[in-house]
Amino acid sequence: MRALIAVAALLLAGPALAGPVTLKANPVDADGQITLGDLFDGAGSASGVVIGARSGPSAVFEAGQLQAMARQAGLDWANPTGLRRVVVRHAAVAPATVQGPAAATAAPAPARALPVRAAYADRMISRNDIVEVIYEAPGVRLTITGRAEGNAAEGQRLAIRNLQSGRVFDAVATAPGQAIAGPGAQTIRTHQLAAR
Repeated sequence: MRALIAVAALLLAGPALAGPVTLKANPVDADGQITLGDLFDGAGSASGVVIGARSGPSAVFEAGQLQAMARQAGLDWANPTGLRRVVVRHAAVAPATVQGPAAATAAPAPARALPVRAAYADRMISRNDIVEVIYEAPGVRLTITGRAEGNAAEGQRLAIRNLQSGRVFDAVATAPGQAIAGPGAQTIRTHQLAAR
């Protein structure tokens, strides 16, 4: 009987874990109030818990701090990829993710040459940011989620680690949280070198 009372007391004393949750590949919010539901798939009843505010185009959370806030709300995020920071962007400026059959058949967008001065501009991507990388080749357009291995300004090359395979590949930064790989990236780099 005492054991049952002790178990009941533990369950009532703190929030019940909703089970493990998964960090969204591209966390966004629309209203400036960042909730656990904006960040995690499977947040359940804790989805509406506000954990911060975004006043600019993005907000950054330290992964350890985010883990603690999730745990306080009864969620278990293991941070399996060892992220240090998580960036939440405004939904209107977040990169669109191509999903389903269209991912392999969409026509590639024309690559645009970036001005040389962009290489010296303020960085758009910081080490350990989650980055949506578009791979474009004739007749193929794929979106890959990766983690930045370094810092980059617009037009700069950086290494990206694929979150699923763990492999590292080169890409070129095009916007906050966005990069391009493949022939499109090479075109941007070639135009920049020619402009020097």
